[in-house]
Amino acid sequence: MHDPFTLSVIQAGFENAAEEMFAVLRKTAMSPIIYEVLDVGTGITDAQGRLVSSGAGIPTFVGVLDKAVKVIVDRYGDSLQDGDIFITNDPNHGGVTHLNDVVLAKPVFFDGRCVAFTASIAHWGDIGGKVPGSMAGDVTEIFAEGLRLPPVRLFKAGVRNAAVFDIIQINSRLPDFVRGDLWAQVAASKSAERQLLALYLKYGAATVTTAMEDAFVSGRARALAGLATLPKGTFAIEEEQDDGRIWQAKITISSDTFEVDLTNNPSDGGTPYNTSRDGAVIACQMIFKALCDPERFANFGSFSPLRVVTKEGTVFHAGSTAPQGYYFENRIRLFDMLWQCMARAIPGRLPAGSFSSIFGTVIAGQHPDTGRKYTMVEPQMGGWGATADRDGLSAMFSPNHGNTFNCPVEICEARYGLNVVQKGLAARLRDATGHRGGHGVRVTYEARGPASLSVGYTRARIPVWSLNDQPSGGTNTMSIRRSSGQEEQHQFASGVNLEAGDRIHIKTAEGGNA
Repeated sequence: MHDPFTLSVIQAGFENAAEEMFAVLRKTAMSPIIYEVLDVGTGITDAQGRLVSSGAGIPTFVGVLDKAVKVIVDRYGDSLQDGDIFITNDPNHGGVTHLNDVVLAKPVFFDGRCVAFTASIAHWGDIGGKVPGSMAGDVTEIFAEGLRLPPVRLFKAGVRNAAVFDIIQINSRLPDFVRGDLWAQVAASKSAERQLLALYLKYGAATVTTAMEDAFVSGRARALAGLATLPKGTFAIEEEQDDGRIWQAKITISSDTFEVDLTNNPSDGGTPYNTSRDGAVIACQMIFKALCDPERFANFGSFSPLRVVTKEGTVFHAGSTAPQGYYFENRIRLFDMLWQCMARAIPGRLPAGSFSSIFGTVIAGQHPDTGRKYTMVEPQMGGWGATADRDGLSAMFSPNHGNTFNCPVEICEARYGLNVVQKGLAARLRDATGHRGGHGVRVTYEARGPASLSVGYTRARIPVWSLNDQPSGGTNTMSIRRSSGQEEQHQFASGVNLEAGDRIHIKTAEGGNA
């Protein structure tokens, strides 16, 4: 019998290992998208790939790590060695998201057997493909999006696989940056491994394993307690998207199950606006966690009542060759649609819709002062929805983005060949008699030299949804004003040529009213 105090101390140790992993990655990475924006996630799993604890960062990234480790275990479980480190970025083989997001996972050995994994995911600025930044909006197959890495050994028994390092670097337009970010993730994995081994040495394998299992039981208990507060039955929603297609979802809630049915949805088509099944599952995990157990870190037990049903070949279960570069717009649109469904099912409990876009803005070129190539990858902030009690929050990242920060103007101008002409709150466009949605933002970048722009965002045509018959929120917009005075609008675009003096104007939507 293990006393609960010891188990709690060990469980806190799991969380500390994941948090330290996050801190090491933040301190040692080369790319601002990692060390400033914090476009990363870290976590610990058990030997089977079940999530034990997670660090700070993007919540939906944490949901990637257990899925990636399970693929590694399925493929290499019988041949794992102490000192191995695996890498993957392919959404069809454990990568889950898109090719820019790279997962590293390290098995942890104690007394000759694998007892856990440390894992991280981070956005790399360029992984090859059609356009600088590797986020083309006009491709029809994943092959054009960059280098694909199914789970492969980066290290074998502690020995570096130089060929994999070489393949990664030669496929990137930013080889120095991907090498630096890669080693940062390696350092993070080793740091967390030391923390875990200290727990095993102090308490023994049996006690640490019991602490893991106890955490799973507690996670499930908290989830079921939250589930008990929700109305029972089936709740359906359909929503038109900017491209005119209709998305549908059904949520069925019972005393022990929260099921999301996504089978009746459009095909994955020929655009990068898709997500893997695992990506859709993560969106459902987000809404389930927010409703049932929002206060504590997630683990395997936290999601045991959740069931997700998808159909292969649709936008929520993309086929093996479908492009997924802008998967994040698909996933946040799904999360927002499920949120809307539950907001109408439990009036007064949830806020209205947010601007609900990552608004991924990628500008690549050569720095006019240093001559060094750069790729700016910038998510944008916007307005969140009002609640029954207050106005919405202003200038926030999407609900999917968790502890993300905007890149400071000083860093942006120093690292990239850009001037940040404007960054401030946008005026609201609609009046409301109740509580008002939060402000979006206005951002203007000016190119200092030749560059290439890729961009993708949603909520450009269909405005943010509101509650209580209030007027809808706003829409997201982006335009380029050329130095010649010509102006052009873009929503999904790739490799748009910029010249010195061209300005990119971004305005994100205000949140929904309530």
